[in-house]
Amino acid sequence: MNENTLQIVRLPDGRRLSYVECGVPDGKPVLYCHGNPGSRLDCFLFDAEVIARLGVRLISPDRPGIGGSDFQPGRRLVDWPDDVCALADILGLERFAVLGYSGGGPYAAVCAYKIPQRLSAAGIASGSAPLNIPGATRGMGPGRYYFRGAATHPRLAEVFLKLMGSGMKAGMKGGREMSLPGMPATDLEAMRRPGVGEAFLNTFREACIQGTRGAAWDATLLARPWGSRLEDICMPIYLWHGEEDANAPVGMGYYVAQSIPNCRAKFFPGEGHFSLGANHVAEILSTLIG
Repeated sequence: MNENTLQIVRLPDGRRLSYVECGVPDGKPVLYCHGNPGSRLDCFLFDAEVIARLGVRLISPDRPGIGGSDFQPGRRLVDWPDDVCALADILGLERFAVLGYSGGGPYAAVCAYKIPQRLSAAGIASGSAPLNIPGATRGMGPGRYYFRGAATHPRLAEVFLKLMGSGMKAGMKGGREMSLPGMPATDLEAMRRPGVGEAFLNTFREACIQGTRGAAWDATLLARPWGSRLEDICMPIYLWHGEEDANAPVGMGYYVAQSIPNCRAKFFPGEGHFSLGANHVAEILSTLIG
């Protein structure tokens, strides 16, 4: 399997949906929901050797307006499971696991809410909680301004994305390591691993390859009411969260774990937002395919 090959399918409404795969072509399927701002290339932040060794077929699609996927006017967060099912049907997958990381967590949650009959397992790692709850962004770094702006109007999120992109480009041009303001030491260490900082920059660039509209609308959907309740999820959900997370503070993890009726949560002292995946991807994927 060529892990870097962009795949494009046509959805029932004619939209293009792009995705990549990594791992084992005939392995156990796990559909990955990327973060924000992120893209299908998020999956390359994880150790490819671990994914292959576990026998996982990791399928990572771009959400509408991101990467190679067409923008979907009027999209709601609760519309995502329809695209997931359409992609699974095209790939011949009757059942599959779903994993949402960071801003992809709510998308995994809505899949568990809307299409539990298609899922063999569901997991959320370093996931966001509903951002309209009181104190949701307490302890969050500069990302809180991004999501507050997105809740008001997607164009404010676009301004933040452009500023973030300019800062990342300047940092890399100056030879500095990939980092974000307020990033804990454990995440900085993860970013120093070979290829990880570059993968982070690549997924951000791909998120905005069509311009910032798609990623900004995606952030707006995360920042506003989701259209479904965590309390209404009937299937079991696995949750992993680092206690030093500055992107999705640990309070978010506790809120999600307490809100989902059958949530099997594990919190990691000393782990941050990115280090959780870097250090525990084997445990996360093993649980989902187990």
